[in-house]
Amino acid sequence: MSLNQPDIGAAFRKSVHDHWKMFLIEGIILVILGLAAIALPPIAGLATTLVLGWLFLLVGVVSLIATFNQRNAPGFWWALLSAAIAVLAGGILLGNPAQGVITLTYVLIAFFLIDGVLIIALAFAHRRELSGRWEWMMLGGVMDLVLAAIIIAGLPGTLFWALGLLVGIDLVFGGFTLIAMAMSSRQTT
Repeated sequence: MSLNQPDIGAAFRKSVHDHWKMFLIEGIILVILGLAAIALPPIAGLATTLVLGWLFLLVGVVSLIATFNQRNAPGFWWALLSAAIAVLAGGILLGNPAQGVITLTYVLIAFFLIDGVLIIALAFAHRRELSGRWEWMMLGGVMDLVLAAIIIAGLPGTLFWALGLLVGIDLVFGGFTLIAMAMSSRQTT
């Protein structure tokens, strides 16, 4: 590293150290929201669908405005189609959020199946280079397949709780990660 380049790692550590209380508060809030989502997964799934619906709708509207302001730009029609699809997706999710939860759960199943197979293949491809650690990658892929199998085995009942439960688990783990980071960085510089 040259003398003129800043040490990004040191800058990040200093920033986390200086703001550790904010990371701690954010972590605690994420854990609380995650536990609420785990306790009430149908409501969390519905909330996730509504948030995604609003995001798609807002992104689509902003994209439409930007596209119309750049009518002479290359790819105008493709940009217009992309923006219209975002508006349509948002409208569909907001118009029928219960159906949106079902659709998003099927997308989640497909993701877990495809990602699980790909991660397992990646683990096998890296087993020579990551000796002693490729098994963790393999475990991640197997866990994806197990989650997909659990959701599929419980259909149609899982359609109403799987999305909310998984969002809740993700929030809890993300919150604990921020809490651990905040607690360890408050002492170091």
